[in-house]
Amino acid sequence: MPIGGRLMQLTKVNPWTHPAFFDAGVMVEGHRRILFLNGQAAVSSEAETMHVGDIRAQAGLTLDNIERVLDDAGMTLANIVRMNTYVVDVDDYFRYADELVSERLARFDVRPPGVLAQVSQLARPEILIELEATAVD
Repeated sequence: MPIGGRLMQLTKVNPWTHPAFFDAGVMVEGHRRILFLNGQAAVSSEAETMHVGDIRAQAGLTLDNIERVLDDAGMTLANIVRMNTYVVDVDDYFRYADELVSERLARFDVRPPGVLAQVSQLARPEILIELEATAVD
């Protein structure tokens, strides 16, 4: 699969048919760089928390922020090979934000393995979701 003008081999590893929304593993061969993104959240470029109380809107801005970091590194969402999701309410995540996150990643045929964890609080009490990713090219 050519990514960023370079031939890199991504092999999806799925020994089971469930769950359908992520790959069990992704083997990466022929890559040259690895980018570890810190936890991204719905924070403006001025460090202001945005969309307080709205996990769907926070998820969208969080993905925008991930794309901004990736773009700065010369990558896109297509380069993500792992993503961990931390939320303060997993039921709200599935109800309001999961579909948005899945659809954004699906545009790039990305179903990254990772963790979905409910935590009691994130870095700021008004943040409802944080995404941490690893990307390669």
